[in-house]
Amino acid sequence: MKSSEEISKKINLLIEKNNDAYKGFKKASENAESTHLRDYLLQQASERQSFAHKLSGNLKAYNPDFKIDTDGSATGSVHRAWIDIKATLSLDDDESILEECIRGDKASVEEYREFLTDYPTAASEISHTIKEQLHNIQSTLDRVKRLEDIH
Repeated sequence: MKSSEEISKKINLLIEKNNDAYKGFKKASENAESTHLRDYLLQQASERQSFAHKLSGNLKAYNPDFKIDTDGSATGSVHRAWIDIKATLSLDDDESILEECIRGDKASVEEYREFLTDYPTAASEISHTIKEQLHNIQSTLDRVKRLEDIH
């Protein structure tokens, strides 16, 4: 059985991932040419911020003594910088932005699935939240892939 501390650290990583996604979608919206794409990216940023909040609440209830890191990761900062570089150098900015969103969402899906595989006995409230968010991220990924095909 996995320790409470180990599960808490993994949940915290998912919180970081969502904070990174929030910042990434927000940054991507600043570079989007299409107003529809910009609005969509801002909506996704808001959703990821909500995901991080929900996971933080779950983590506080599960392990009240655990110190939650809400800043995001260094990897996320690099990814946002890469979105800026690609948008600046690309002839088709919106397509480049969508490609980076797809890449980021694929990584999120993988981390969520990894949590469910590695911690099948995690508290039911946490597992339910993780499954729900995974479903939403997967749906977003599918929509973004379709948007990329249009652009």
